[in-house]
Amino acid sequence: MTIEEAIRALREGRPVLIFDSASRESEVDMVFHASAITPDAIYRLRSEAGGLICFATRWSIAKSLGLLWGDDLIATVPELRPLTEKRLSYGDRPAFTIWVNHISVRTGISDLDRARTVAELYKVVKMYVSGDREGAIRKFRSEFQAPGHVPVLASRGLRLRRGHTELSIALAHLAGLEPAVVFAEMLDRGPSLNLERAREYSRVKGLPLVSGEEVIRACDGDEMCWSD
Repeated sequence: MTIEEAIRALREGRPVLIFDSASRESEVDMVFHASAITPDAIYRLRSEAGGLICFATRWSIAKSLGLLWGDDLIATVPELRPLTEKRLSYGDRPAFTIWVNHISVRTGISDLDRARTVAELYKVVKMYVSGDREGAIRKFRSEFQAPGHVPVLASRGLRLRRGHTELSIALAHLAGLEPAVVFAEMLDRGPSLNLERAREYSRVKGLPLVSGEEVIRACDGDEMCWSD
């Protein structure tokens, strides 16, 4: 399927599959725009994808909300700093900030609870990009609890990093949607789901599968894809 089909699916609230690259994680993530998240979508992410279910936005927004990079936060504890100085095989710094729950949830982990937390995070981002930045900051600081069950990731922009966080936020931008996405790695029994099996899943389910390279090509000349 084409990048245009992936953009259309995201606009319509359907999931998109994104393969980063063979030279990086070599993984496929299932991606929803945050506005489309329901308890059924969370169930699908955990039952058909299976990896960690994450919310992501732009770093510029996360920073304005007062968030710190997770590794920077952990490094403030001298005994734990050595843990943050290591990198996994693909070399990037992690995209994690903190983990949150919305204060209205029961325990935070159920499909209902995580969908509620995501819905309220989406409202924060929507307020922020619509111009009500003070309201977004106030809502975030008054209505969320940490640590929680939804990790908040932040995109550094494609210029600095080309992981699923950045690729998903770039695709949302290409679709004309707010920079707010939810995704999970697709797993197999044992390893991550390989690209061949992901293509078969894509065909059977009728879901677009695009590569990081296709997203990057579509972003050519669009500065918003490349910045944080």
